[in-house]
Amino acid sequence: MKRIKEYYFYKKPLHIISYDFGDFYLYDTFIVGEIKEDVVISWEAQGKTLVEEFQSIYGDKAKEVIYISHRINDYSVVPSDWLKFKKFNAKIKGYAIVSYTKRGYFNGMLEKVFVPTTLRTFTSLKEALGWAKASEKITINESSYLL
Repeated sequence: MKRIKEYYFYKKPLHIISYDFGDFYLYDTFIVGEIKEDVVISWEAQGKTLVEEFQSIYGDKAKEVIYISHRINDYSVVPSDWLKFKKFNAKIKGYAIVSYTKRGYFNGMLEKVFVPTTLRTFTSLKEALGWAKASEKITINESSYLL
């Protein structure tokens, strides 16, 4: 599976943020995150840091952003930690998961139970980006929360 930078449709983002656990490509209305192999994403270890960083960059526009989880590597998310994102009042417009495996698809379905915002799953990054671009015209629901 290719990283976002390897696709022909790749456009230079406004910001690229790199951590030891993954890379994040920030655009006007969406973020593409690529988490590294075998990482376990939790609120305490990564989530709070990411939310604070994204909110400092986007400011009030953070609630209009869609997060795209481009799952090119195998990693885990602590599903119940989604409730901590909500408690922190971190809002976004939507969440997309791009998965290339059956396991990734089923993990996304499990996350859907905990994610308190619009969540869509895709089998290609191009489809997810198309959904994010189409969503620019949709107003958010005040109950939408980040990740």
